[in-house]
Amino acid sequence: MLRHEVHIPVEGRRSAIERNANVKLVEPPSCSSPSTVVFIGRNSRGQWVAQEQNGLFGGLFVSRAQAVKYALFENGDHPETIVELSRGVELDMGRRPAESTRAA
Repeated sequence: MLRHEVHIPVEGRRSAIERNANVKLVEPPSCSSPSTVVFIGRNSRGQWVAQEQNGLFGGLFVSRAQAVKYALFENGDHPETIVELSRGVELDMGRRPAESTRAA
């Protein structure tokens, strides 16, 4: 978790809470796991696709650079978890996350 210290200027006497209020910044749910794998590649129409391995997030992009930028933003800036596939990648946002973890 990221923590930022915020100093609140208050005239006169201040309590300890007013002097050093700590604010917790919570990451979006899609960024909660640094081990989230994001696949990027081209679909059958030649568009760039970025999609999280369990279908939690994804999108279509006009360039590889934009797909990578999106993947980095969504996965908490972990380039080691981005996998570029040479085979076609089709965006599937209709799938529920639990479906991809069930045994087939």
